[in-house]
Amino acid sequence: MQIAIPSPSARARTGALRFRQAMLASAMALALACAFGASAQPAPKAAQTAEQKKEYVPDVGQDGKDVIWVPTPQTLVDKMLDMAKVTPKDRLMDLGSGDGRTVITAAQRGLRAQGIEYNPDLVELSRRNAERAGVGDRATFVTADLFATDLSKADVITMFLLSTINEKLRPRLLELAPGTRVVSNTFRMGDWEPDAEETVTQDCSTYCTALLWIVPAKVQGKWDVGGQTLQLDQHYQKLSGRLGSVPISDARLNGTEIAFTVNGVRYQGHVNGRTMSGQAAGQGNWSAKRA
Repeated sequence: MQIAIPSPSARARTGALRFRQAMLASAMALALACAFGASAQPAPKAAQTAEQKKEYVPDVGQDGKDVIWVPTPQTLVDKMLDMAKVTPKDRLMDLGSGDGRTVITAAQRGLRAQGIEYNPDLVELSRRNAERAGVGDRATFVTADLFATDLSKADVITMFLLSTINEKLRPRLLELAPGTRVVSNTFRMGDWEPDAEETVTQDCSTYCTALLWIVPAKVQGKWDVGGQTLQLDQHYQKLSGRLGSVPISDARLNGTEIAFTVNGVRYQGHVNGRTMSGQAAGQGNWSAKRA
């Protein structure tokens, strides 16, 4: 069966033509809008991402808040941590952490470590370095002023600062828990002499000396030892004084550990706040309490 389709009228043909012309004009207008609009759009996303990926690279000797930035040689970082006898149970804080290498090395040894750095660009660089090293969960970094930072939670403090800065920090360090270990690259702590000092010669040409201090317990004053008065005079970890009327000698603190000699007898013990106890060679146990 064949179905016949009637021819359109002249009016219908004119309407269809106008419709096609209107559609063509709209399409051309849209194309022009897109063309001119494209020139005003930002750079392609791929180009922006490449720019964002350009990393900050610090310059050796660049200015900082208190000191210029010079990285600690890796061999000395290792020596500093060895001298502090760090263990995975320790919490380490690095003051002026720079590119993060000390914090990252400590984290690789199993510690939880935090870097305190004033330069936010160095903080971001350190975080990326920690992630690359696979220790981002244990190595953290904060943008902060080290003089406004709470140091009390640290078991180990490391630093590469000037001696003047170390001395300014010294009163706060001496208030930390006895036994806290403080290790400095090269720079000293005024008249607070270090408990140990070592210099590395392999793969290190400048700033190659590590200095260790152990925060001493506070024992200055009078103690009662079995009815006798033990008078202790304290200069940091060094002690002098008398037991009764007899001067003590070779007296020293190592954190909470105390040792001194009286009449040829070596006393060794442990300081626990207002009490001390230990052994005297050939004499048995001894104990003392604040008078």
